[in-house]
Amino acid sequence: MSPEPTRQRFVEALAKHLPPSASRLRLLDIDGHCRDILAGRRADLDIHCPGANDLGRSGIAPATADAIVAFDLDLDSHMLRSIAANMRPGGRFIAVFTQGEVRERWVRLLEAQGLVRILVEPAVDGAGVLIRGEKPHTTVNTLGRIQSVARADADFSDLADYRGPYLHLLIRQSPSKPVWKLEAGESIAWRALALEDNSNAVLLAFSSLPKAVGFLQPAVLIDLVRDVNKVGKFAREVVGGWGTPVILNPTMVSIKDRRLIWLPVDPETAAAPDE
Repeated sequence: MSPEPTRQRFVEALAKHLPPSASRLRLLDIDGHCRDILAGRRADLDIHCPGANDLGRSGIAPATADAIVAFDLDLDSHMLRSIAANMRPGGRFIAVFTQGEVRERWVRLLEAQGLVRILVEPAVDGAGVLIRGEKPHTTVNTLGRIQSVARADADFSDLADYRGPYLHLLIRQSPSKPVWKLEAGESIAWRALALEDNSNAVLLAFSSLPKAVGFLQPAVLIDLVRDVNKVGKFAREVVGGWGTPVILNPTMVSIKDRRLIWLPVDPETAAAPDE
């Protein structure tokens, strides 16, 4: 196998472990070995390529990277400390090695730098090694964690500038029960939250699941929105094909005193969840 196809396959394996993003995923590609392949797979990546010994000059603020990736990088505890310092809480580090074996030492190395949710497995067809770890969140409070992640995306984003692959809609599903509980002949119907603007419907859409939940939670607490029992994820091209205007990342205040309506949407057009 030639060197370039080898890199292609190993970087593609790495790409499967990237976290889902909203408008943009701020990614550091150490030494730049993955950039061309990753950029061709995901339009939502904002990629910076610092040198292995120069992560502090990556072009983004410390502790704000959503993900950091490395290809055949000589990792040590000093490098991992720098990697952890440059990731936001909840950020993910993924590395692939074309040589080597799956060993417990990788787990211990990542644990020593405080990383959690550690994965160590063969990278491609039983060959090489893939390792993954996440920086812990700074709060165990679920609501606070969601709001913290939601703030990464701006309110009232311009849909024309949005590079994420998905839009998230607040869904009222009826009947409110899983598919396996449906009776013979019974089907599920979805309606998406929208508002009425000069007799026209405008969909309320969100760039990420945290953004949608961060909007919904306070809206439910003050009884502004009722009976949402699902967040549906749709490819942005699918939603664009409906021809319905979209407000991306509305705020709770922006819908107060507006007439909310529910638009039928086909659940079969929804995308499968990222993870």
